[in-house]
Amino acid sequence: MDAFSNIVVGAVSNIKNAVVKIDIFKRQNNKFIAAGSGSGFIFSSDGLIFTNSHVVKSADKIKVSLLDGAEEEAFLIGDDPDTDIAVIKIYASGYSIAKLGNSEDLKIGQLVIAIGNPYGYQHTVTTGVVSALGRTLRTTSGRLVDNVIQSDAALNPGNSGGPMVNAEGEVVGVNTAVIRGAQGLSFAVGINTAKDIAGYLIKEGKVLKAYLGVMMQEININPRIINFYGLKNSKGLFVISIEKNSPASRTALREGDIIIGFDNSTVNNSNELFKLLTKDRIEKPAQLTIIRSAQKLDISISPGLQTAA
Repeated sequence: MDAFSNIVVGAVSNIKNAVVKIDIFKRQNNKFIAAGSGSGFIFSSDGLIFTNSHVVKSADKIKVSLLDGAEEEAFLIGDDPDTDIAVIKIYASGYSIAKLGNSEDLKIGQLVIAIGNPYGYQHTVTTGVVSALGRTLRTTSGRLVDNVIQSDAALNPGNSGGPMVNAEGEVVGVNTAVIRGAQGLSFAVGINTAKDIAGYLIKEGKVLKAYLGVMMQEININPRIINFYGLKNSKGLFVISIEKNSPASRTALREGDIIIGFDNSTVNNSNELFKLLTKDRIEKPAQLTIIRSAQKLDISISPGLQTAA
């Protein structure tokens, strides 16, 4: 077998037993009717599973199928539509646990592997490379999801919630198949963001976070600008667009600005910004540090609370 195939086979072997098929059911006339399916993966020894919010949010009953064919009822711990992340739980034994990696270590061009259950075909494997990092993705519900990984690994309905893994079989993203009509484009929520969200969901069942209302893209900063201002950054967040009636729309922030800091904290990527936008920041004045046409500027902003869709 060739070297590339050996890498893929090894990575799949490390993760496959932690990947699950998720079936959801709606109650009608005192009966449970099948209402869709998706994917997920077990990430803790007590049966916690990552999947997408849009997969399980409206379910009246959730069934999880393991690779060995065992079926278990699952229970929703919590979900966050703003990141399209949900955590569910099974009460079982004998399953494998996925090893979580670090999405901040990803490089453009790096091999990634997606595993899921598209159209019910359990444990389908596709491969690709990282095409872009730190993107903001608009879902079909109109929400903005930050810190998204773009790749060309094929995803289809049913892949939602499954793992994106690196060559070592470590999970670097949670796949989401919410973009329709795209050719050769697939997206996953970075596992670092998913881990942060899981902490909120396990403790409180929901997430209260501040938001700015900006579509962003992680980019490299010109070394001359870094040297001139003595920046600690190597990267920043390029402002692609600003949401109407959002906190950012009520400031001097413009499309084309590069966000490099928030309230004196360095921001290299959207996950770093996400960690700073805690609930105690809601409606509290703060400062965004940006680069605009090679100038370093500070802009006042009061983050808001993201309302339910």
